Amino acid sequence: MTAHSIRDQVQSLCLLQGGGLEGSNPRARLTRQRLDFFKTTQEQLSMKKILLTLSVLLGSTTLAADPVGCVTTAWKLIGANHQVCVNAFDDPRVPGVTCHVSQAKTGGVAGSLGLAEDPSQFSLACRQTGPITLPDNLPKEENVFNEDTSIFFKSTRVIRLLDAPHRTLVYLAISRKLIEGAPANSVSTVPIMPWGK
Repeated sequence: MTAHSIRDQVQSLCLLQGGGLEGSNPRARLTRQRLDFFKTTQEQLSMKKILLTLSVLLGSTTLAADPVGCVTTAWKLIGANHQVCVNAFDDPRVPGVTCHVSQAKTGGVAGSLGLAEDPSQFSLACRQTGPITLPDNLPKEENVFNEDTSIFFKSTRVIRLLDAPHRTLVYLAISRKLIEGAPANSVSTVPIMPWGK
């Protein structure tokens, strides 16, 4: 039941009793004050839910990548060129693993303004770059990288999977929208081996 429907019911009840909400009936005035407080509280709770959701969405980026470089794939007369950019990131929970992600970037005027949707074209390569130390509570599946590719909640994500029987870390890159995911994906594996042997 919403604040509006409760208020309407109380207004009808007060009018039937002949006091009205704006009249001199102190009980009706008190009821109206309570309803106004309830409505304000409901609006504040709704705003808090929206802000909490936005903070979760905006704060979901698990790790910032280091840019390695970009290569132009198509020249544009106006705005930025179409490019493929390579970024590097270390696994935040597993030291000794570095991944490189290449991602197609849309140019043109819309791309320059940040309004274009990048295509779901990417590649992933992960390698052992030092001694690998697995934490005791490493989850079987964990998001390790997230890059927005559209202002409409589309992103490229890299998820680490633990293949314990084969002593291998599997890194899976996928393109995901807020409502529906794309089938584009790329996979890279890192065997858990002693370093320097």
